[in-house]
Amino acid sequence: MNCRHCGTALDLQLVDLGSAPPSNRYLDQKTIHEPESWLPLRVLVCEHCWLVQTEDFTRPELLFTSDYAYYSSTSRTWLNHAKHYAVDIIDRLHLTKESFVVEIASNDGYLLKNFVSAKIPCLGIEPAEQAALAAERLGIPMRRDFFGEQCGQRLAAQGLQADLVAANNVYAHVPDINDFTRGIKALLKPRGTVTLEFPHLLKLVEHCQFDTIYHEHFSYLSLRVVQRIFAVAGLRVFDVQLLPTHGGSLRVYGCHQEDSRFEEPSVAHVLRSEAAAGLEAREVYLSFQERTHHIKNDLLLFLLQQKRLGKKLAAYGAAAKGNTLLNFAGVRPDLLPFVCDAAPSKQGKYLPGSRIPIVSPETLKTQRLDYLLILPWNISQEIVEQNKLLEENDTQFVVAVPQLRML
Repeated sequence: MNCRHCGTALDLQLVDLGSAPPSNRYLDQKTIHEPESWLPLRVLVCEHCWLVQTEDFTRPELLFTSDYAYYSSTSRTWLNHAKHYAVDIIDRLHLTKESFVVEIASNDGYLLKNFVSAKIPCLGIEPAEQAALAAERLGIPMRRDFFGEQCGQRLAAQGLQADLVAANNVYAHVPDINDFTRGIKALLKPRGTVTLEFPHLLKLVEHCQFDTIYHEHFSYLSLRVVQRIFAVAGLRVFDVQLLPTHGGSLRVYGCHQEDSRFEEPSVAHVLRSEAAAGLEAREVYLSFQERTHHIKNDLLLFLLQQKRLGKKLAAYGAAAKGNTLLNFAGVRPDLLPFVCDAAPSKQGKYLPGSRIPIVSPETLKTQRLDYLLILPWNISQEIVEQNKLLEENDTQFVVAVPQLRML
């Protein structure tokens, strides 16, 4: 395989997680009786441009189908994060009713509804039909499309260039990252701003967050790599913020290369931290595989021990990262009988691969559990607060990544 950005042949491996079905391909009462497609899940590192990327090219239309079950509005933490972003960016860019905002991969309208409330014209681009319908019910204009250079050029030709392009938690999801970036270039007004949010490769490596690896994530990004990709497309980074989301993310602010805005000191600061961590040296990637085995083995040992002791366990959060963890560890319903999730779109279905049934959190009111394994550890505090009643019954909350621990 050659690098998706620079074309260099790849031979440095970060991790091999075996194979798994797509992490958001939940099973229903019909498909539970059918075979699943399991795809290799292996991540390689380009030693020329240092883009970290999944090995196997999977067409996005096979992953982001019309019944795609991820809805951003399910998490209160994520809704608050989106609201704060909207307030900050409206103030920073002085957006008004004369401005125009486009969000790429706008999902169910979790973000753009804040711009609608502020009476700022906006447009969402979203390929998943059900998510797009949910956004339209909030009064958000939508386009069903996979974004890329052609889509950006079409919108520009229709007079829909944007003052702000928000591409939050989608940049890592695109197989052709160069085409996507050229699309942003085409869509931006001459003084327009793009913001990207994505999990920071530095945190993935430092904390062995291997469960954030799944087929929908084609790239695992550092700021330095994003700078390089931007430069080829005629864009540049002028500011960056460190975010706590997804275990540690970056929010990158970009503009056209010829834009007069100065580069903020934050850019050099993050670049220095990446260099100090060795993100452009082979050595930092070579121990990652062994670290994932330690996490997997600790989880399996814990689950097996508790089962032998007659303890009752369940999981919370039918998240993609949980599916990576459970399938890599080979966990099945004999060790985790069910998983709770607040999204109605997932309830009554089954996790891909492990085929663990998904139920409503209301189920926890009738169960006396000894342990509740929180799979989306990045919002573990929110989940603990929502289930305080369990603590009165001596239920202990557990996370497995970056190490097994009780909360």
